[in-house]
Amino acid sequence: MTTTSSPPTAGAPSLETGRPDRTPLRRKRHLSSKRLRSIGVRVVALLVFLVLWWGITAAGVIDELFLPSPKSVWDAFVRANTWHQIAPGVDREVLGEQNYFLWEHLIASGQRIAAGVGAAVIVGPLIGFAMGMSAPIRTFVEPYLNFLRALPPLGYIGLLIVWFGIGDTSKIWLLFLAAFPPIAIATLNGVTSVKVDQINAAKALGASRTQVLTNVVFPSTLPEVINGIRIAVGFAWTTVVAAELNNGIPGIGGLAYLAGTQLDTPLTIACIIVIGCAALVLDSVIKAIGTVVAPWKGKA
Repeated sequence: MTTTSSPPTAGAPSLETGRPDRTPLRRKRHLSSKRLRSIGVRVVALLVFLVLWWGITAAGVIDELFLPSPKSVWDAFVRANTWHQIAPGVDREVLGEQNYFLWEHLIASGQRIAAGVGAAVIVGPLIGFAMGMSAPIRTFVEPYLNFLRALPPLGYIGLLIVWFGIGDTSKIWLLFLAAFPPIAIATLNGVTSVKVDQINAAKALGASRTQVLTNVVFPSTLPEVINGIRIAVGFAWTTVVAAELNNGIPGIGGLAYLAGTQLDTPLTIACIIVIGCAALVLDSVIKAIGTVVAPWKGKA
């Protein structure tokens, strides 16, 4: 009769030496130090970038109209988030830019992106799943999907305005059309990449078609769907300026476009930085959610 023993926990005595096994602790310390080094490298890279930016503007290499200094961009950011005088020497004060604080512009754009991408998150996996499970559906839908993916947003924003007007409906449709193709294609790739041996093994064990879909195909496809959502959210943020070209106030993209037309370069760059930072934060959140809902990714 043989006995089995559970793996030693951190600090438990080793069976060979009788001393505490510190390997898990060393591994945790190694991962922590690796993360700290990664953060340190990124901070240093950011500081180097800011110093170079400041040096170029301070030396007057590039005109302030084309590349304002970091201080000018920061002042524009602060001005967009506070009450300030409408002009020097004028007592009247206004709030932010275009009568909205910058964070209100960001929230307005975020709501449009949430509506457009949210609809794509619902429709995209359904279409991609249907394409992956049915060859006739894939043959019929895939050319149109690739055609839509290849179109630049500015190519059909005018048509959407004719159809839906200059309100939020046309903007949400544009963001949906930007986010839908990558999600559907990622889902299709996930379904078609499921190994036939896994499906046959499940069927051999008596699994029904529904059980195969829910226990084999869906878990294998989920990581690809999450990656597709990450890409789609990125596309949505790059499309938000185009979506808010017309009647885009409040909206961070509309504010960036309007500031550019008024040659307010510091405010334009401040809006661009805010858009980029918001996109990075949202991508990190989606990545973290993906780690929680699909922990088996890369471990099969």
